[in-house]
Amino acid sequence: MSKVYTLPDPGTFRSLRIGLMVLGALVLLIFFNPVALIPAGHVGVLDFFGIVSSRVLSSGVHLVVPFTRVIKMTVQTQELKEQADVPSKEGLILDLEASLLFRLEPQKADDIYKTVGRNYVSVVVDPSIRSAIREITASYEAKMLYSSERERVAREMFAFFTKLTRDRGIVAEAVLLRKIGLPPVVANAIQEKLRREQESEQMKFVLLKEQQEAERKRIEAGGIADFQRIVAAGISRQLLEWKGIEATEKLAQSANSKIVVIGNPKSGLPIILSGEGR
Repeated sequence: MSKVYTLPDPGTFRSLRIGLMVLGALVLLIFFNPVALIPAGHVGVLDFFGIVSSRVLSSGVHLVVPFTRVIKMTVQTQELKEQADVPSKEGLILDLEASLLFRLEPQKADDIYKTVGRNYVSVVVDPSIRSAIREITASYEAKMLYSSERERVAREMFAFFTKLTRDRGIVAEAVLLRKIGLPPVVANAIQEKLRREQESEQMKFVLLKEQQEAERKRIEAGGIADFQRIVAAGISRQLLEWKGIEATEKLAQSANSKIVVIGNPKSGLPIILSGEGR
């Protein structure tokens, strides 16, 4: 008795091929990883068995050569807090706390990965800011660091750090001085000196104000004296007699009783002996 064999449906072969293709694609994705996803605020450095490409990937989805390692490096602003005991110009030891704001320059991410590595913060950034802090504080007296000169000191630290790291692909944004601590005796002495300097400046202001007030009064007195001289020069004997006559006429026309004697021996004006109001 012979057996009858039936061929599978062509549709079954087609489904099998599609399944194998999908499986193969998944194997490629898992083992060869040709797709790289770079999150926001990062860049990707391509490392193909030790050969670092100059092409830096920006944030997003990218196709890469299989077996290529994609090193993700942040280009966001980072803060490095530094606390150190640093000397002043007089040799005093200060307890200083500062913050450095910096970021990685995207175009130089491949270079810093090749020359320094992913731990560039501890290798380059941290030693550079320490050097900048010590270099600048050593050129200032303690009282300058304890006063309004702090902003100037921070700017000079920023400039010094930028000089050390600008060719390495590290961008400095700001140096902030959070605290400058002195020995209690020195801090009290500086505060007392600053207080006395402020009092001295206040006294200078008061003296200047008094001088200005004295000058104002002198000018005012001179103006009054000039006015009196002008008025006195314009008053004559004839004018005074005429004004006396006018006053006598007005008095004579008033309803008040009075006794008037005509003929004052000095001025010729009437002399009013008495008067009684009604």
